[in-house]
Amino acid sequence: MRRTFLSIEGGEGAGKSTVIAAIVQALSDRGRDVVATREPGGTAAGEAIRALLLDPARTLAPETELLLMFAARAQLVREVILPALDRGAAVVTDRFTDASFAYQGGGRGIDAGRIAELERWAAGIKPDLTFLLDVGVDEGLARARSRGGEPDRIERERGDFFERVRGTYLARAAAEPARFRVIDASQSADAVVTAVRAALNDWLDRE
Repeated sequence: MRRTFLSIEGGEGAGKSTVIAAIVQALSDRGRDVVATREPGGTAAGEAIRALLLDPARTLAPETELLLMFAARAQLVREVILPALDRGAAVVTDRFTDASFAYQGGGRGIDAGRIAELERWAAGIKPDLTFLLDVGVDEGLARARSRGGEPDRIERERGDFFERVRGTYLARAAAEPARFRVIDASQSADAVVTAVRAALNDWLDRE
């Protein structure tokens, strides 16, 4: 049975939660033990870091934001992801290192080489399959705002920030077509789930 480490990526309002639930169900239907987690977070340390990162009252330098993201990621890999993979479970994560290239790289302007070095050293692992839920920035932000609640520190960024995030995501997907599956997330939730399930089943059936 092939290693199954899946990441779900996308900008604000892309519908990741719905897709993750569908993927977990699809894997469970195949008899797989599934561990679902999120970034930043997924561990006690990671959730504390998440609260700091998303606090709208905080002002963080881009470098601080990046290092905090990787601190949470390093803990998640060692405490949750690797142990689960080692016992044969499938792991599904709401974002992983591609998000740092998109948000701290594309969005904040940090050199991709520095992020890649942290990826090698602090993360040390890449997803086997990544779903990029792609939706236009204006539509995604409108969806996110329709959920209500106070926007977090990153959700408060301007549209041009999220355009850079989206562009970086799409560039990474184009550079690694074997790993990425780009899904048009402007469709209905049912259509998105159908497309994701089809792509996932195709990948799994190649075992």
